[in-house]
Amino acid sequence: MDLKIKDIVELLNVSEKTVYRWIKDKKIPCYRINHQYRFNRSEINEWILSSRIELTPNALNLTTEAKLSSFYALLNAGGIYSNISGTTVKDILKNAIHSISTPVDISKDEILSALLSREEMMTTAVGNGIAIPHPRNPIITENADSCVSICYLENPTDFKALDGNSVHTLFIVLSNSPKKHLETLSKISYLCQMDKFIEMLKRRESKENILSFVEVKEIEWKGK
Repeated sequence: MDLKIKDIVELLNVSEKTVYRWIKDKKIPCYRINHQYRFNRSEINEWILSSRIELTPNALNLTTEAKLSSFYALLNAGGIYSNISGTTVKDILKNAIHSISTPVDISKDEILSALLSREEMMTTAVGNGIAIPHPRNPIITENADSCVSICYLENPTDFKALDGNSVHTLFIVLSNSPKKHLETLSKISYLCQMDKFIEMLKRRESKENILSFVEVKEIEWKGK
């Protein structure tokens, strides 16, 4: 349990009073240890994504506690794919996994099973037509195999998002460690709070244009 009340305050730019209210109302995952509240970094990030809590630029440093790796490189490795078909979440994820490039030492069926297992726990839809399918725990071992793939769906599909919007774009995340996994989810969440970026996804912008946007944002992140 590596986060304290003050960390949550800094992470979300809210008051201590707000955090204590969330705790009282059981709206935020937390633990009481030695009469003090503690928070699990991974659980908090999942909560941020599912609850559509606004993520501040400062949160990128707090959630990783390390030099930020290149999201540009992860996205460049994963690629962008269009017209992923399917009428159900299962069919869409199956078609997406069989369309994207995946590590050679793990089967596509194993990746699909991990994604579906995570989806059964809680939807990975985060609002604004975006879903971030990912395994609950890392299933790849090599850093070189880490990647993020963007998939534009042929037809918007109901992923049971909290905002009620159908999903039009997937970010499929494969990471080799919990730290990289958390960092990657944080960056996607931050990007998806930007109206300009959401509009680019709705327009099904090319890989080149998406990467150019991400490259600029990464320069900003490194400067914070």
